Parts: sequence; structure tokens; C-alpha cells
Amino acid sequence: LIEAGAFKNLDVVFMAHPSQENAAYLPDVAEHDVTVKYYGKASHAAAYPWEGVNALDAAVLAYNNLSVLRQQMKPTWRVHGIIKSGGVKPNIIPSYSELIYYFRAPSMKELPVLTKKAEDCFRAAALATGCTVEIKGGAHDYYNVLPNKSLWKAYIENGKKLGIEFISEDATLNGSSGSTDFGNVTFVVPGIHPYFYIGSDALNHTEQYTEAAGSHEAQFYTLRTAKALAMTALDVIFKPELLERIKEDFKLKVQEEEFLNTVE
Repeated sequence: LIEAGAFKNLDVVFMAHPSQENAAYLPDVAEHDVTVKYYGKASHAAAYPWEGVNALDAAVLAYNNLSVLRQQMKPTWRVHGIIKSGGVKPNIIPSYSELIYYFRAPSMKELPVLTKKAEDCFRAAALATGCTVEIKGGAHDYYNVLPNKSLWKAYIENGKKLGIEFISEDATLNGSSGSTDFGNVTFVVPGIHPYFYIGSDALNHTEQYTEAAGSHEAQFYTLRTAKALAMTALDVIFKPELLERIKEDFKLKVQEEEFLNTVE
């Protein structure tokens, strides 16, 4: 949508995400995903194991390499993945394995640093096992969400009128290690991505949370959040001075990110 120019004539954008708390802003981080494929050589695991090149061994080594790397990772970095494919039968040395990994860092400047370290782990596993490796990144990275204090303060003011209780600003700035393509949008137009409580303390992306999100109780909180966003949109429309502050915040944040990306 960004590449197609869908946001060119917009002043602000809104999106809300369900959570265990109410927050006008959480620092969603930059994210890069990769698919890693190892190619080895199949052989009978009992009769001729020396004839094989074990692609599953490469996947396991890569997984362990990344686990060891965590000792030297910054506290704000995240690496997590799965072994998607690891063989067909126990008596056949796997000729193919596949992993999927996500890398997350607070900014687009840090993300390539983490990604290189992780990719070195993948290549080392290939070297150690004699496999060949193919590393393919996702089509689009997720950018970190740029905060817009003027916009989120307007949202908080409207939310409080509706009875929404927000977490403290300190808790806001220390929360979330999630990622969203909404971050990319906030680099081209001012935006707000609040989180809202749905009446359940279940953790996101679990079966319990899925059930809670579809409950009748959750609809009240969802509609209340939608009302707060709508009220904020009206403020933007009818208060030109607010829109000017929002645009100025946006301009400064974009410039700040561009500056940080040029500093070694």
C-alpha cells in the first residue's frame, strides 16, 4: 500500500491492537524474517551413515548457535524460530531441513547488525556439517513504530473521558517487543497504534486469548476504543493547531531516525 501511494494524501492514520492493558503507545520494534534451507545428502542411517550429509544436523547446530549467541545479544534484541522440516524417517539421513526465524531490534539501524550475527550462525552450521545453505529474507521488513506524542496525548484525553485507564508513561516506554507493518506506515504519515484491554489477562497469540477476543465482554472494550479513536479523529479535523503539532512531531521523529541511521 505504501509503494502504491495509498497514504500520500492522508494527515493521520489510526490502528488499535488488543492486549492485556490500555496503552496509547508501546515501542513496537523493527523485524526481519528469514527462511533458511540446508541441503545435504540422503543415506541409510544404519547401513551407510558415512555416505550421508545430515541436513538436520545443520539445522540443530544453527538453532544451538543462535541460542549461544543470546549471551552476547543486547537485552532489547529478540531472536526466535522453529525447525519447520527435519527429515522423513529415522532410518534416512535427512538431505533437507528448513528453519524459519524472526529477528527483532528497537530500530532499523540495529536490525542489520543482529541479522548479520544470526546469518553467520546459519553459515557456520553449514560449514560444520558439509551442507549447502540458502538464506532468504522476507519481502518486506517491519519498521519500528514512530511515536507521536501530540497524537497519543489527544487519544489519552479522549479515552479517559470514556473511562479508559491507561498504564503509566514509564510502563509505556518499557513495554512491547512486538512488531507490525504499521511501523512502516508511521514513517510516511503520522500515526497512532494504541493497545487496549479486552477484559482478559490471557496472553496474546494463545488459544485462551483467541477465545477471550471473541467473547461478548471483549466487544464492549473494543467499541470503547473505537469511540476514543473516532473522538481523536474529530479533534484532528476541528483543531488545526493540533494537526500542526502532530505534523511537527512526525517531522522531528523522522529526522531523528534518519540521523541515527547515519551515526556509526
